[in-house]
Amino acid sequence: MTTSSDEFSPSYTLTLRMEIPNSPGMLGQITTKIGGVGGNIGAIDIVDSVGDALIRDITVNVRDEAHGKKVARIVREVDGVKLVSVSDKVFLLHLGGKISVEPKVAIHTREALSRAYTPGVARVCQAIHEHPRTAFNLTIKSNTVAVVTDGTAVLGLGDIGPEAALPVMEGKAMLFKEFGAVDAFPICLRTKDPDEIVAVVKAIAPTFGGINLEDISAPRCFGIEQRLREDLEIPVFHDDQHGTAVVVLAAAINAAKVVDKKISEMKAVILGTGAAGSSCAQILINAGIAQVICCDSKGIIYQGRKENMNPSKERIAEMTNPERIQGSVMDACSGADIFIGVSGPRTVTADAIKKMARDPIVFALANPDPEIDPHEAATVARIVATGRSDYPNQINNVLCFPGIFRGALDVRAREINEEMKLAAAKAIAGTLRVGELSEDYIIPSVFNKAVVRHVAEAVAKAAVETGVARRKRPLKDRAEVTLF
Repeated sequence: MTTSSDEFSPSYTLTLRMEIPNSPGMLGQITTKIGGVGGNIGAIDIVDSVGDALIRDITVNVRDEAHGKKVARIVREVDGVKLVSVSDKVFLLHLGGKISVEPKVAIHTREALSRAYTPGVARVCQAIHEHPRTAFNLTIKSNTVAVVTDGTAVLGLGDIGPEAALPVMEGKAMLFKEFGAVDAFPICLRTKDPDEIVAVVKAIAPTFGGINLEDISAPRCFGIEQRLREDLEIPVFHDDQHGTAVVVLAAAINAAKVVDKKISEMKAVILGTGAAGSSCAQILINAGIAQVICCDSKGIIYQGRKENMNPSKERIAEMTNPERIQGSVMDACSGADIFIGVSGPRTVTADAIKKMARDPIVFALANPDPEIDPHEAATVARIVATGRSDYPNQINNVLCFPGIFRGALDVRAREINEEMKLAAAKAIAGTLRVGELSEDYIIPSVFNKAVVRHVAEAVAKAAVETGVARRKRPLKDRAEVTLF
């Protein structure tokens, strides 16, 4: 049985440790069995020998969890073979957590100890007490972000609770550090009460230079972010809303160039009215797009609609669809230039895409299963983007949040405003020159190191220009800090 490597994902790589009789043909029998059920064998290693048996590790790429169980089962059925353990590389990576806290200075002498801790630290405490803003200079506050969640809207998993959300928040902290050189720490809260969430975040805010809200379900996330933005003097950013919107706008700017259209003349349809959908609508309008129509499971959102509405959808109705068009998603797609899906799997059809204007642009961003199969979408659309790494044009928030916070922290911004988000989107788009753009390359790779630098510079500049920065330029030299 031949299986294409394209079917496999790095998220599902198993290592099967087994005790195998040291006799001719046994290894071949096992590999044949694994290949027979579609397992893709990688490394084969001898770990140890026990009497007349060998301990071997066989690494196998599988399609998903069910396929992995099938491979393990078929190995267990081989006469004489003892399956000792089945390890998953994803789980092994997470053992003990993915982040740690380490000191920046070594303490090997009494002198160093007296400076870092008592008695020297008392002088630093007193300085901050007398001049609170020096906390930005003299503590981790200047470069540390809290990644806060209540675990109610985690990836595609939904409400799985704070402990189960922790691996995602650790991953987010890793991305902050890896891409933006920002220290971040996960804060997973055992409460869904917006008042309690606001109170807890306000209480811990003195430690941090910024707050990244993550995976909090709509519509609660809107009120939580708004209240924290009003009450805190540090940036508060709900990445599921604004990070998605910034990268979507960046991709839309470049996609428009590829199809030779102007953003100001384009019509966008957004399917999904949660955190991401609402923010995408807002940023597209702020960017000057001609028309935005939003849809939910009941069809087009319009002023005066009664069915399945809430305060968030009422706000969407007020800022979009000025002609009060009614109908289904297919009706909304008629004549549209760009479709943006932030909803769920299989919620739009190829027939709807066919009703769009020339050279349709389709962003099907539901994860892991998009609104339309990308291969099917590619048969009717000029440009297709997804949120997945295994297709071209991945719209990924990691292109946005490290640079946005890097820029905001560098100038000690009080908030992240709309001008800063627009600047970030244009910086992401501008990382690719016009000559580099194509249908399969409208957005930079997440590993493009220029992205964070461009975004940080643009965001810092916008913060200064809009008056929300405490510094006019990033702090580059410790000698600039004046204490006396």
